Amino acid sequence: MQAILLEDIRGLGEAGNVVTVARGYMRNYLEPRRLAEVATPAKIAEVQRTAEQRAAARAKAAEEARETADLLGRTVLTLKAKAGADGRLFGSITSGDVADAIFEARGVRIDKRHITVDPPIRAAGTYTVPVDMGDAGITEVKTIVSPLGDE
Repeated sequence: MQAILLEDIRGLGEAGNVVTVARGYMRNYLEPRRLAEVATPAKIAEVQRTAEQRAAARAKAAEEARETADLLGRTVLTLKAKAGADGRLFGSITSGDVADAIFEARGVRIDKRHITVDPPIRAAGTYTVPVDMGDAGITEVKTIVSPLGDE
């Protein structure tokens, strides 16, 4: 008997897959727990359509991530911070500061948890800050930190 899995089942398959199972297994275990439903030609066609739509959406999201990564790779950020005469900052530049600067410069919202500022930026200078873009990989954003007012 053919069944469409509604949830991932270890050893059987992932949600959305059409699998062949014994009638008793389907009737006594899978259906009562709402883990699967009986596969009809219409339901199989619907599952295939939704799988194609999900694949197209994933491909589009991956392409957008690659474009954003390329855009960020060409971006040069300039951050100003209060600093002493020797160029040491009063505080540090955080991943949140870099995320805000990216949004101001390019209009792209990046979650600060995907930006790694390690070790923390505590002095004026030029830095490369890695940004995790998911499927597109890690891109580096050139960041220039200058003292506020250029004293």
